[in-house]
Amino acid sequence: MIALDNVYKTYSTGVSALNGISMRIKKGEFVFVVGSSGSGKTTLFKLLLKELEPTSGTIYINNKNIGRLRRRKIPKMRRGIGVVFQDFRLLKDRTVYENIAFAQRVVGKSSKQIRSSVPALLSLVGLSDKEKAYPNELSGGEQQRVALARALANNPPVLLADEPTGNLDPKNAWEIMKLLEEINLRGTTVVVVTHNKDIVEQMQKRVITLSNGVIISDEQKGGYYED
Repeated sequence: MIALDNVYKTYSTGVSALNGISMRIKKGEFVFVVGSSGSGKTTLFKLLLKELEPTSGTIYINNKNIGRLRRRKIPKMRRGIGVVFQDFRLLKDRTVYENIAFAQRVVGKSSKQIRSSVPALLSLVGLSDKEKAYPNELSGGEQQRVALARALANNPPVLLADEPTGNLDPKNAWEIMKLLEEINLRGTTVVVVTHNKDIVEQMQKRVITLSNGVIISDEQKGGYYED
């Protein structure tokens, strides 16, 4: 599902962000990627989205070598990946319904399909009564739920979440993580980049720990890392 083989990333400034990363994430896994600031987490996240190119090494997403993709095929590749960010990134001038519908219109779904799927997605994240609300009328936890519903709008096999609880209080953070767990149980591969040690330790999932651009541990259940 996701595979990295001996991936290096050195920026033009000379900073080495990743130094020979190799990993395999199987279909249906739930994986945390953790590490202190500067460990390489953000670079790894951007490489998986093909926002950056590796200096060397190969990256496979959904069994495709994304390094060989032509530019015009990158949007299609990204449609197979749902993405959730710390800062939500909702369209502030559109309602909750329209934010999710927009993600489906981009890939050419019909109005009939959208009218059917958006309510189902809102129900999944517990926001059936908020479809006409605008982002600024929602709490942080509710905005992240909308972002999660939008990420799932096209039924991606992979969901990447970058610090999805970073702007949330503990209660809302746990609710978002439980939603991610439920989505994973439905078959979606989930990869979460986070600093939240409490969540990582209590959820008992696979934990990949980065430090100075290398993997220093890869544990199947729980894990502790130093900030």
